[in-house]
Amino acid sequence: MRTLLRTPMSERPASERAPHLAKSESVARNVPRIFDLTLRIGELLLASGEAAEDVEAAMLGVTHAYGLDRCEPQVTFTLISISYQPSLVEAPVTSARVVRRRTSDYTRLAAVYRLVADITGGNVTVNDAYRRLAAIRRNRHPYPAWVLSLTAGLLAGAATFLVGGRVDAKAWLVFVNAVVAAIIGDRLASLVAGRGLPEFYQFVLAAMPAATFGIILSLNSSGLRGSVVVTGGLFALLPGRALVAAVQDGLTGFYITAAARLLEVVYLVAGIVIGVMLILYAGVSFDAQLRPSESLVGNYNPPVQLVAAMLLTLFFAMLLQASRRTLALVTLNGGIGWTVYGVLVYNGGVSPIVATGIAAGVVGLFGQLMARYRYASALPYVTAALGPLMPGSALYLGMLAFAQGQPSPGLVSISKAAALAMALAVGVNLGGEVARLFMKVPGPSGGIEVAGRLVPYLTGPRRAAKRTRGF
Repeated sequence: MRTLLRTPMSERPASERAPHLAKSESVARNVPRIFDLTLRIGELLLASGEAAEDVEAAMLGVTHAYGLDRCEPQVTFTLISISYQPSLVEAPVTSARVVRRRTSDYTRLAAVYRLVADITGGNVTVNDAYRRLAAIRRNRHPYPAWVLSLTAGLLAGAATFLVGGRVDAKAWLVFVNAVVAAIIGDRLASLVAGRGLPEFYQFVLAAMPAATFGIILSLNSSGLRGSVVVTGGLFALLPGRALVAAVQDGLTGFYITAAARLLEVVYLVAGIVIGVMLILYAGVSFDAQLRPSESLVGNYNPPVQLVAAMLLTLFFAMLLQASRRTLALVTLNGGIGWTVYGVLVYNGGVSPIVATGIAAGVVGLFGQLMARYRYASALPYVTAALGPLMPGSALYLGMLAFAQGQPSPGLVSISKAAALAMALAVGVNLGGEVARLFMKVPGPSGGIEVAGRLVPYLTGPRRAAKRTRGF
């Protein structure tokens, strides 16, 4: 529906209606109910982290399928609305809905996408769609709370092997500390969330245990790598889902939503920074032997790090409540992304920022292809696969430099973390767009009709926003 969404209303073709959805007075009287259904579907998609353009396309597809041709959906960060004009001489009808809660349940997201696909295919009536949507909202999460807490710990533990690159007795002790610290942080965040505390303070508390365990390991001279524990804890907290959605909204022209989402990312990262910095300042005052080089992926051990990257992707997907049937493909995609990154950095000598962008592009490309193969959203196949590429080490190095009174190296590391994050988001968006270039648009034989003949998608006109020479 993106092509239809980018087409001006006056040029949009009328929908081909199924027999039971023929436009009539009953359809006209059903406009409020169709609007309510469309807004509820849009709310679930936006709350799950879907990009604004995809939410608008889904909403337009629902209204188009039910015979409302002159519709204009609009999505911002917390507000979705839709307007319908029955004819040129009638007043438009507008309805809106506020998105107050955001969830990370990709199983529910996939179910909503299947519902939208069935609606646009003309196979579901309005009443049936309401019943299915109610069933989707009632469905429980695929993983209980205790599994998610354990998964958060294992994610941080897998990140220690990804960063450390070694498997020995000390590495396993670091792994155990990272697991325990992440579980404690997750439970603290859940506890204050139940009290209604904002997400900013949840991230402050969730970041403290990993930093505390890292300081404790660094107080003795046994050679334990406390910095690796801190870095592993950061991998479990970095808001990669919000970052990818923010950049995607900006690249597709939804600047207000992109700015709001980027501000959300800034606040969440600031919470992580404050939580870690409070502990690091205390640790530096007690002469904790924090060695920044430990948190860099300096020990190149491809087998260990590839397995760690795939496990990190698997646990990240479970934290996002991805369906069990998607876990294998998501894990494979994460392994592919990390392999591309490792080959470019360690064998090709490419800059880590450039390598991150290319690896993220490959992840976005394969994620989009997997999503089209399953007729689902690309988010479950992409977001978790980006986990191993998150800039956890650079962010930690910047915070440690500030805590040790070295502002110049700290600013350099923080800037590098921001560049890595931007390369990550732009790369995955570009990979998705490259995949769409080679996909066929809906229609007979996957082509579109131009001048009386059928042409492939690549040679046909693709409407998008046009801007020339800055005007």
